[in-house]
Amino acid sequence: MEKAVLMEKAERKSFDSPDEVREFPHGRLELIRVGEVTLGRATLEPGWKWSTSVQPMANTKSCEARHFQYHVAGVLKVVMDDGTELECRPGDVSLLPSGHDAWVVGDEPVVVIDFQGMADYAKK
Repeated sequence: MEKAVLMEKAERKSFDSPDEVREFPHGRLELIRVGEVTLGRATLEPGWKWSTSVQPMANTKSCEARHFQYHVAGVLKVVMDDGTELECRPGDVSLLPSGHDAWVVGDEPVVVIDFQGMADYAKK
């Protein structure tokens, strides 16, 4: 008896043509799905803060998404529920467990590519 073989195929996607776009106060999330992976590019404008821009949609005390991100532009301040603080800058890679708040520092938009935590982020 022959075994069924699941074949993966080569695939190319671009954030220039996202599969889905979600907008929220002071921010925008573009999602692309490649194979079984969902990646997100978030653009967060000055004035964006998770606890005021997304928390009303999430209806949780803090962000419960686990993020694995590459920081493209801007400065993102992150404060974990345990008090740990990070400032993420362009070129940084961050791993943020569930339980945090975050906001844009300064006048430059923050752009991050998230490899893990955006599939349900800011979903209405």
